[in-house]
Amino acid sequence: MKRLVAPSILAANLGNLQKDIEMINSSEADWIHLDIMDGVFVPNLSFGFPVVETVYRYAKKPLDVHLMIIEPERYIERFRDAGAYQLTVHEEACRHLHSTVHEIKKSGMKAGVTLNPHTPVNTLEEIITDLDLVLIMTVNPGFGGQKFIPQSYHKIRKLRQLIDSTGSQALIEVDGGVDLQNAGMLFDAGVNVLVAGTTVFESENPLKTISQLKNAGR
Repeated sequence: MKRLVAPSILAANLGNLQKDIEMINSSEADWIHLDIMDGVFVPNLSFGFPVVETVYRYAKKPLDVHLMIIEPERYIERFRDAGAYQLTVHEEACRHLHSTVHEIKKSGMKAGVTLNPHTPVNTLEEIITDLDLVLIMTVNPGFGGQKFIPQSYHKIRKLRQLIDSTGSQALIEVDGGVDLQNAGMLFDAGVNVLVAGTTVFESENPLKTISQLKNAGR
């Protein structure tokens, strides 16, 4: 089973972003995760197209862009043009989720759907085979550094069962409270991709931490 790590630049030093991107480039990380927040769908603002474009300019890893915004369908082509490899939208933010997913794929990007902690897995039953990725929020979205919600393990196992039983090729990604203590258990539960922000960027040795995350539990 695939094991990927996607450091989240929400926790990076935006004042010296090039240095942190170059660190990720030289690491065992697979993707670079970008959280886009609008202050409406979630109670926080992050960054927009100029930062995505800057990351893309220096990145040697694919950009995994997570939209925590209302009406994400309005910006699909702009995020593609800014350098997104994969675009993930919230189930709770999309009025016509099926249409939005197919517009993302039509644009040439991989398509993902995010579920907030309160949103059940079965909301994806009719669309799971269309998805490249499902992102399970293991904290309430909006801020980094929160504690992992333990109930998430049960939710991840249910999602893994849904994916396996339908023949879906979707990867399972988790975001929120991921650290060296729970990384191995998350992989064991069926996760493919770990998003880690503060765990990586507040580490004394980010390169080593990324490697430890990727190989946790082995």
